[in-house]
This record gives sequence, structure tokens and C-alpha cells, in this order.
Amino acid sequence: MLLDPQLQDLYDRRAAQPVRPLYTMTLAEARAADLAAVRAGAGTPEPVRQVLDTSMPGPAGPLPVRVYRPSAEGPLPVLVYFFGGGWTLGSLDTGDAVCRSLANAAGCLTVAVGYRLAPEHKFPAAPEDCFAGLRWVAEHAGQWGGDTGRLAVAGDSAGGNLAAAVTLMAREAGGPALRAQVLVYPNTDGLANTPSYRENTDPLLFNDKSVRWYWDNYLAAPEDAADPLASPLRAGDHSALPPALVITAEYDPLRDEGEAYARRLRECGVPVEATRCPGTVHGFFTMAGTLDAARAAHERTAGFLRAALAATPTGG
Repeated sequence: MLLDPQLQDLYDRRAAQPVRPLYTMTLAEARAADLAAVRAGAGTPEPVRQVLDTSMPGPAGPLPVRVYRPSAEGPLPVLVYFFGGGWTLGSLDTGDAVCRSLANAAGCLTVAVGYRLAPEHKFPAAPEDCFAGLRWVAEHAGQWGGDTGRLAVAGDSAGGNLAAAVTLMAREAGGPALRAQVLVYPNTDGLANTPSYRENTDPLLFNDKSVRWYWDNYLAAPEDAADPLASPLRAGDHSALPPALVITAEYDPLRDEGEAYARRLRECGVPVEATRCPGTVHGFFTMAGTLDAARAAHERTAGFLRAALAATPTGG
């Protein structure tokens, strides 16, 4: 591996300490360790104009929602964000720094939607919750200055998987209409056996065993891996989906399936920007307090969203 120098420094420090992979921990230990690592990499959260914690009715009970309003004047485009964590870890807190950054940089009212985690709640609980969240935001964001005619979804890792699934669900349901999707190193195929999956086995990094552990936690039965809402790459039709930005990391077992999804969208006529970030690893996007590469990826994302969610000119 030829890691980004800042990542190499972090890797060397990690190698010098006794570090247990998350998949060897109890659920409680892994969730606490994941949150601590994300917070350490994120640095000091950016201030935004307003942060509001609320809840919404979900398919099986209330779900947490966090609204980030930037200082930009409204009406504001709306970004619905789904946090990562392999459907097993993560919370609104693990996505907090990313949501603040994107709200400010893209000038979006950014709404993070919580969802039920596995293994307590198996597939399809998470996509059902996320789609309910999208619908709720489309109905309620106006009260915080949001323009739901300019609506996008985004997520990292499992959150990217869920964002992709939600676009499929919205298309089949006839809405809410989406202007854009941002998929950051997403899981797209629960049956993948790609070169990047086979090559990225380093126990100090997110690796093939990590991927398998998360899928095993998430799926109720092996055959669920073929369901398009679990594995969006396996959908029979990818046409009429919103324009996409797909970000992948060079040294990531999920790299190839993320890039395959970008190709599939493009083949089906969906406008796609795809970028592989050199020298990076899975999880880098949440480390903007530590890595220049993460800050650059946030800027790339914000630029894509600003263009995709620009107000339609009068008469346009």
C-alpha cells in the first residue's frame, strides 16, 4: 500500500498499539469504540446556525432526527443524510461532523435520519426506516426553511448503501422526487467477491472480515443478499434514478462494488461523477479533522450538491 502520508502516520501509530478489530468485540464495545474513533478523526465540529434534535414516527416506533441549518439564507435545498457503521454501529452522533460540514459547505438544510440497527433489527428494517425518513423530511422540512423541491440523499458506507436503496424505493413509489444522490464508499452487493474485497485483508484497517461481519449481522437469511434493497447493484433496472456522485477509497474492500455501481448507473443513462481517492482507506470521509483528503472529498461533495440543487432560474 502507498497510503496518503497523513493516513500512513495514523496507521503507524495504530500499529504500535494493541488494537482489537471491531468484529472481535461485543456489540456494546464495538459501538463505543466506533463512536470514539469517529469523533477523534472528525476533530472539533463546525458551528452551524441551528441544530435541532427531534423525532419522527417510524415503521416500528419513533426514530431520531437531527436537523442542521446553516447560516445561508433560505429557502434552502434539503439533504437527507444516513450515517455509516455497517448497519450495526453508528448513530446520529457518528454522522454529526459530516452533516455540519456539508450543511455549511453546500448551503443545505441537512437532516440526519436515525434507523434501527442490526443485529437487533435485521434487514429490511434499515431501508424501511430510511425511506420513511425521506418521506417525513419531504413533508416537514419546509418548517425549517427547506425547499423540498430541491431534495437529495447521501450517506457513507452502510449509509451509502441505504441512500442507494432509498432512491430505488422512491422511484418505485413515485416519489419523493430526488435531485441527487451521494454515495460514499457504499456497500452495493452482499455477494461480491471482487479483487478489492480479496486484496484488502489488513487487520489494522477495515477489511474483508469486517465486511462479512456486518453482512452477517444485517441479513436475516443468506438469500436476502440478492434483494436489491440490500444489494442495490442487483436491481434489475437502474434507469430514472437521480444523478449520482460516487466516492470510493483506493484501499477499501468495497471499492470495486462501489465503482461497479457507478458504471451501472451510467450505463442506464444516469448522470454520474465517480472519483477514487488515492491513498485512502474505508472510513476516511469522516476524518475531516485529521485528513486533508477528507476535507477535499467534502468540498467535492459540496460542489456536486450545490450544482445539483441550484434553484431553477425563473422561466427555466
